[in-house]
Amino acid sequence: MTHAGHVAPAAGPPVTGWLLTALLVLVPAAAYAALVRARGRPWPPLRTASTAVGLVLVALAVSPLLEPAGHHDPHLHMVQHLLLGMLAPIALVLGAPGTLLLGALPVASRGVARAVLRSRALHVLTHPVTAAVLSVGGLHVLYLTPLHALAAADGTVRALVTLHVLASGVLFAWAVAGPDPAPRRPSVTTRAVVLVLAGGAHAHLAKLLHAHDLHGLRDAAPLMYYGGDLAELLLAVALFASWYRVRPPSVSGPRRRAHPARPHPNGPRRNRVLPPPGTAVQVDAGQA
Repeated sequence: MTHAGHVAPAAGPPVTGWLLTALLVLVPAAAYAALVRARGRPWPPLRTASTAVGLVLVALAVSPLLEPAGHHDPHLHMVQHLLLGMLAPIALVLGAPGTLLLGALPVASRGVARAVLRSRALHVLTHPVTAAVLSVGGLHVLYLTPLHALAAADGTVRALVTLHVLASGVLFAWAVAGPDPAPRRPSVTTRAVVLVLAGGAHAHLAKLLHAHDLHGLRDAAPLMYYGGDLAELLLAVALFASWYRVRPPSVSGPRRRAHPARPHPNGPRRNRVLPPPGTAVQVDAGQA
């Protein structure tokens, strides 16, 4: 991700760029496939497909197809932002890599993994508020401080910024709607509120870019605004879909306790057939 109005340093040979792009897809995909095999149980194909889509989106964002043009084209720069920070993270998180890893670990190592998941440090880091500050707050720091110009001039800073945008996007998507196990995860209401507030902050940043033409991104700001709305809608759908799958069954009302049938004093009842009208009824002398 680079400054749309600055000239970037000369990029490497296109072949090298495409090779690195291919490695970005193939290495994580191979690791994911190895975990699926090591798990020993069937794994949902939709999880695998979601991971593949996420890896392809990341590779597209940093590939020679977009990366060089993103230096001088504001719209392509914003496409990179949406792919790396919002759309690819959602797809990667819905691949449930944590669940897959826990299922593939040896039994002896699962206790350590569960202890890490229950640690206070991880709980604070993965809280939706923390994740929103790192993701959306990080974008405010990038676009409202000299960091954006510094990233445009220095390839190392640019790579670190790109990594932060992707990692914080993944963290936010996981904190809001991740299907992986997360002890002490906040309620659906809390996560939904944080999602709405983060979406508002993201939209406000887009309005600032448009109103003040920051970094020459005025024309691309609407893409950031509406593209962010789309990503947040997808996150909301994933959040409420996960809630719908795990919610307890609804109860229409209090259950009535069934009482056992009382026995008839003269024995079990039989279906009585009433005689036709006008027919004399004989009564046993013992019962009269």
